[in-house]
Amino acid sequence: MSQEQNRERTARRTKQGVVVSNKMQKTVVVRVESKMRHPQYDKVIVRAKKYYAHDESDQLQQGDVVSIMETRPLSKLKRWVVTEVVQKATSQLAE
Repeated sequence: MSQEQNRERTARRTKQGVVVSNKMQKTVVVRVESKMRHPQYDKVIVRAKKYYAHDESDQLQQGDVVSIMETRPLSKLKRWVVTEVVQKATSQLAE
């Protein structure tokens, strides 16, 4: 098997979401929303799921939009790692 075929076979999933909690050390909780159409009522529904992701820099704040990538199990619940910060959170407090 060539190296290119192996890379395609082991492609990791990526998702984009919002940081909802950063209270743990080197771990953030990312809320990922997905839209689906209800099979019977044909209405668009927004579903959300939370993922525990590893943040080595420990600098992310609530409200940051981040991109996460699937990885090997890092702990009991952590199977994702933060790859990039798409958008920093805007500060709500104007001092």
